[in-house]
Amino acid sequence: MKSRQAQSRLVAGPARLFRVGFALAAAVATTALGAGDDIIRAHAEAVFTQARAAWTAAPDDVTNAWKFARAAFDHAEYAPDDRRRAAIAEEAIRACRAAVVRDPRSAPAHYYLGLDLGQLARTKALGALKLVREMERHWLAAKEIDETFDSGGPDRGLGLLYLEAPGWPASIGSHAKARTHLEHAVKLAPGFPENRLCLAEALMKWKKRDEAAAQLKALDASWSDAKARFTGDDWASSWSDWEKRLAALKTKLKTK
Repeated sequence: MKSRQAQSRLVAGPARLFRVGFALAAAVATTALGAGDDIIRAHAEAVFTQARAAWTAAPDDVTNAWKFARAAFDHAEYAPDDRRRAAIAEEAIRACRAAVVRDPRSAPAHYYLGLDLGQLARTKALGALKLVREMERHWLAAKEIDETFDSGGPDRGLGLLYLEAPGWPASIGSHAKARTHLEHAVKLAPGFPENRLCLAEALMKWKKRDEAAAQLKALDASWSDAKARFTGDDWASSWSDWEKRLAALKTKLKTK
C-alpha cells in the first residue's frame, strides 16, 4: 500500500462536510454502505486504531497527535451514528488543541483540528455555527504556515466553509471569499482532482456553467495522471467520491 505521507484521504473531507450546507449543522445523510465501502471502512478503522495507539503511547508528540486526528476524521466518516462520530471527533480535537499549544507553527495540527471540528459540527442540531469561526481560525493559521499542505487543503477548506456557511450577520459565508480560496487551491495544486471538483461544484451553484465546464475539461485532461499518482487503499474512498461527483457534474452540465 502506497503511503500518502502528509496527505489524507479526506482531503475530500471538507466537501463532504459542507456539500449539503450549514442549515442543519452541515448534517450529511448516512447512506447504505456497499461491499466496497465496507472494505474502505475497515481500512479506515484499522488506520485509526494504529494511529490512536501511537498517540496514546506518546501524547506529547505533535506529529502523533495530528496523524491521529487525520485518522480520526477518516474513521468518523463511517461512524454508525452521531454519538459515535462526536466521540471520535472530540478525542481528536483534544489531541490537536494540545498539539497547537505545544507547536503553534504546526500546519497539520491546525488543519486537522479544523477538519475534526467539522465532523463534530455534523452532529450538532444547535450550536454548530459556534464551531465555524474556530474552523476558520485554524485553517487560516494552517494557510499562513504552509498553504501547500494537503494539496492546497487550507484554501480548499476555507473556500467550502465560506461557500456553505450562512452569510453575515448570522455567520461568515461569503461568495467572494469562497471563490478566492477555491481558485487559489486550484492554482496551488491543479492536478489534484478535489480542487477542481470543489471549484466546479461552486461554479455550478453560482450558475457559471461555462466556467464550470472549463474546470471539468481541465480535470479530464489531468485525470489519468492523478490516477497514477494517488494510488492504493488510502485513496480508494477519494476515488469513489470523485468519480461520483464528476459524473454528477457532467450530468448537470448536459441538463439545460
